[in-house]
Amino acid sequence: MEKRNNKYHLTLELKHYANGETEPAKSMEIDFSNHDEVFAIIERIREKDPFKDQEQATEFALGLKLFSEVMIKNRNNPLFEELKEAFPLFMKRLKSL
Repeated sequence: MEKRNNKYHLTLELKHYANGETEPAKSMEIDFSNHDEVFAIIERIREKDPFKDQEQATEFALGLKLFSEVMIKNRNNPLFEELKEAFPLFMKRLKSL
């Protein structure tokens, strides 16, 4: 039986180049799924505010959920070998904040 996942659509836009270039801004859209409700995770991390910055808390939560879901889906990929032990410890620490 296939596990049910939440489905998301993300739009990412580059609004301003750091080096001042005037090339047209770039954008991309992706669809992805996640076993967690990502907005709830973002809100919980924003409430904990581990960086004393709401925007960084949001960036961290979104990046973490995107990364961890790919890692879960590819758990046997050698790329993630070093993280198999460290990542669960990291997540426990984060949840204990």
